[in-house]
Amino acid sequence: MAKRDYYEVLGVARDASDAELKKAYRRLAMKHHPDRNPDNNDSEEHFKEAKEAYEVLSDRQKRAAYDQFGHAGVDSSAGGAGGFGAGDVFGDIFGDVFGDIFGGGRRGRGGAYRGSDLRYSLELTLEQAVFGDNVSIDIPTLKSCDTCGGNGAAPGSAPVTCETCQGRGQVRMQQGFFSIQQTCPACRGGGKTVENPCTDCHGQGRQRTVKTLAVKVPAGVDSGDRIRLTGEGEAGQSGGPNGDLFVEIAVEPHPIFERAGRDLSCEIPVSFTTAALGGEVDVPTLNGEVSVKIPAESQSGRIFRLRGKGVKPVRGGGTGDLFCRMVVETPVNLTNAQKEMLREFETSLRGSKVSHSPKEHGWLDGVKRFFENISS
Repeated sequence: MAKRDYYEVLGVARDASDAELKKAYRRLAMKHHPDRNPDNNDSEEHFKEAKEAYEVLSDRQKRAAYDQFGHAGVDSSAGGAGGFGAGDVFGDIFGDVFGDIFGGGRRGRGGAYRGSDLRYSLELTLEQAVFGDNVSIDIPTLKSCDTCGGNGAAPGSAPVTCETCQGRGQVRMQQGFFSIQQTCPACRGGGKTVENPCTDCHGQGRQRTVKTLAVKVPAGVDSGDRIRLTGEGEAGQSGGPNGDLFVEIAVEPHPIFERAGRDLSCEIPVSFTTAALGGEVDVPTLNGEVSVKIPAESQSGRIFRLRGKGVKPVRGGGTGDLFCRMVVETPVNLTNAQKEMLREFETSLRGSKVSHSPKEHGWLDGVKRFFENISS
């Protein structure tokens, strides 16, 4: 049977780039791989055909010869492309895929690994969050071993090249046409093994410790904000860089104020007489007390806005406001004489032709309509 055009096999244009060739081959290889299509001879043939096409077109010299002479130009130089004994090209592509998924690309030069990032939850009072502060925190972490310098070998010795992976940190496992590259189980990706381990870190190159750090909390932070301390995470392995420490802010509840972004809110208790006759009350703010004028006949729930008494956000912008919700307090622990005075006062209100309760009649009308709707 005559061979199909290699570009037609992969479904790409004749001017396709290397990346486009690789993408097309990967798609076909995954679709027609024998492990996915057991006892399917057609899929196996498609798989072999795609592999042969990619082996030729991914090689610049072979591709140039194929473009000029067709199949005749590569039959002798392809090295038995139809045999598929080694599976190198397939292994390289899928080694890239699985390496990306399982961390094959994390290893640096010489088997070095970057240390893990750490997270610390820092609880602050509202005052600390609004005005900023300097706080000391204790962080459990892994540091580089002082005795061996982080290489895991006892003083006077050194790590040796891993015999299993020959220092590459990766080994390739192949079953038929399917090849997977994975972390070396002997050196765990480091490329070196320790024959004489350090007694202090037991060959790990790192030791557990607790370090104290000074954290500068900027003014205006809020719950959920993060402060990044570069290089203060866990120590790297085999000379790799340290990870980072992320300090997450959690602002504690305040007994007076509630925060919503840049604004604050609170409740201010107002006496019965002050609400009725008017007056002034002292209201706390984060910068000290201020006096708020209460107009006569103010109702419970009225909001007073104090501009500029909120929070200046850490990311910039104007300072927020403080919203004070008035709560009229009912007098308690009354004497008999005081109770009698209130009864007389209530009688005088009800005997008046003027309404002294602005919400009462509207509320009663609403209740009446509610029960009428139920009965109907």
